[in-house]
Amino acid sequence: MLGNALLLALRELRRNVMRSILTMLGIIIGVAAVITLVTLGGGATQQVTQQIASLGSNLLMISVGKRIGPGQMSGAEAFKVADAEALARDVPELAAVAPVASGATTAIYANENWSTNVTGSTEEFFPVSNQQIGEGRIFNASEARVGAAVCIIGQTVATKLFGSQSPLNNRIRLQKLSCEVIGLLKSKGQSTMGSDQDDIIVVPLRTYQRRIAGNQDVNMIKVSVKDGVDTERVKQDITRLMRTRRHLAVNEDDNFNVLDMKEIAKMLSTTTQTMTGLLSAVGAVSLLVGGIGIMNIMLVSVTERTREIGIRLAIGALEREVLLQFLVEAVVLSSFGGLIGIVLALATAVVLSGVLQVPFVFQGGIVIIAFLFSATVGVVFGYFPARKAARLDPIEALRHE
Repeated sequence: MLGNALLLALRELRRNVMRSILTMLGIIIGVAAVITLVTLGGGATQQVTQQIASLGSNLLMISVGKRIGPGQMSGAEAFKVADAEALARDVPELAAVAPVASGATTAIYANENWSTNVTGSTEEFFPVSNQQIGEGRIFNASEARVGAAVCIIGQTVATKLFGSQSPLNNRIRLQKLSCEVIGLLKSKGQSTMGSDQDDIIVVPLRTYQRRIAGNQDVNMIKVSVKDGVDTERVKQDITRLMRTRRHLAVNEDDNFNVLDMKEIAKMLSTTTQTMTGLLSAVGAVSLLVGGIGIMNIMLVSVTERTREIGIRLAIGALEREVLLQFLVEAVVLSSFGGLIGIVLALATAVVLSGVLQVPFVFQGGIVIIAFLFSATVGVVFGYFPARKAARLDPIEALRHE
């Protein structure tokens, strides 16, 4: 009986192809919108997670200043190298500690120049910040200790100054400092905030302080927490130690900030997922609109086929058979719409992923849910017209013109 109803439903759809397509349009748009938005949202979430992870493993950043509002920090006394040494000595849960001082500069090589950022730090800056060497080497402990005139550059700086040639063993000028390029960093691309992570020059901290900055200040201390250690407890230990070293009274607020990159990753991922959910909910409204369209067309179909229904009932068709026929037609309409919407959504998601430069993350769960929801819409909105058809009086139906 079900197979016969399915064949009758397909025949009816072929007889009114244009009307069937227009009826399915709401379902197609709804399914396509939901799947596309969820897929792009999943890609954006993955991208945020990867970019945060690229900043460093279990990274905590200790910066100078007291947070007074979103994105705003008040001024405070800079850190010193001794503060980083105290952290490495007194907080055993830390895997590595890297004091960092940085500032804007102009790098010059031959006739080329490029405005960039120069960072002074120790050799531990590279593992803490997840910076890997593509060519050459990093400076060693003795070079860092004596303040050698050596540097490691990012891919962007290398391209701007050297073009396609190798930058290794060449000398570039940073203000009054002439330094030898001993290493080239692997490319990391843009950060979550949109900055170019490859637009960087790294020199020994002592070199930066003596030859570029002219002071002993440290703007930031980056620390890497050992695997399996609770970062929240480590933050508390760091806070207590830094308050002691900065001679803060009990009633005084911190004049520094300890930032956990895992917390930022979680916050950004939650925000992305929330926005994706809200947009998907808007897209789901199209499914309801499509369901109403199916109900409307099925009611029209019942009116058009009143005599056919009357004849079927008069020659012995049961009410449940008539009900099943119209219900199957509604489900076929919505299911076809769901399948077309899925194909359209995946194609659109692939294209938009390339345009927006986010990973394409196929999520089979949302595809299955969207299809089942579209089929359910057909059942729900097709039931009332089907019941109306099944309850027609055969005699009245045969009299219908």
